[in-house]
Amino acid sequence: MQTEQRVRSVLDDIATLTCEPTSNESLFESGLLDSFALPDLIAGIEKEFSLSIPDSELIPRKFDSIDKIVDYLRSREV
Repeated sequence: MQTEQRVRSVLDDIATLTCEPTSNESLFESGLLDSFALPDLIAGIEKEFSLSIPDSELIPRKFDSIDKIVDYLRSREV
């Protein structure tokens, strides 16, 4: 499964709404996620990709869209 599909799977598990965001759509501005969902998103990504995201990188703008999440994961060489 491709990275984007795996990220979408994590989002499906934690999203507060049911929708298919575009890959560059803000997950927070669209209402798909709220600030309380960020820890759940991070935990889901860590579990799905078997990695640990340091607290210093828990910046919402890094995880604001599917594209940004995929870029982050690629920078971590997942």
